[in-house]
Amino acid sequence: MFSLAEENYLKTIYHLEQDSVGGVSTNAIAERMETKPSSVTDMVQKLAEKELLLYKKYKGTALTPSGRKIAASVIRKHRLWEVFLVDKLDFHWDEVHEIAEQLEHIHSEKLITRLDNFLGNPDFDPHGDPIPDKNGNFKATEKKLLSELRKKQRGVCVGVRETGSEFLQYLDKRNITIGTKILVLGKEFFDGSMIIQVGQDQYFISNKIAENLYVQTT
Repeated sequence: MFSLAEENYLKTIYHLEQDSVGGVSTNAIAERMETKPSSVTDMVQKLAEKELLLYKKYKGTALTPSGRKIAASVIRKHRLWEVFLVDKLDFHWDEVHEIAEQLEHIHSEKLITRLDNFLGNPDFDPHGDPIPDKNGNFKATEKKLLSELRKKQRGVCVGVRETGSEFLQYLDKRNITIGTKILVLGKEFFDGSMIIQVGQDQYFISNKIAENLYVQTT
């Protein structure tokens, strides 16, 4: 059993490891968790003593296999609860993240196993993120950012990098969700902004938007 704070740190480091080369810096963790670097140092030293991560001053932090397993378990619970909230309780995809943040810390493995089976063992959550299995393994998918597509390329939205409610509401206004087909009509190479077609509608989107949408090319 680990505390809510410990699980949140392990989960955060897990996510940061996906985009980092080498160890995850204390400052990166502090920024993501909106806390002081000194507080991060205290916690990572505590987790290192429990052999959940490796920590070397000035060289960053990396999860051990045990730490990675716990982090994957928390992520698994979070994403299963998101599926439950959307599919069974009719929550919208922009409403579920904060609720799942609370539910992910329930420690009953029996409950989570039954939840997984009840939902039909889904592979992805409502935002397109893969759900780890009980062993912490993710289903691999081929995807790229919409910002990587060129003019006249087509893609299907399969996920989002940003899960904040404001961003998801922005997508809703443009009828973009998981499974939406997108055609790139034009692209400004100066700033990466795009003109895209969604159904019969055309939209101008910034590079920031394009860099937060995952697609599979078709």
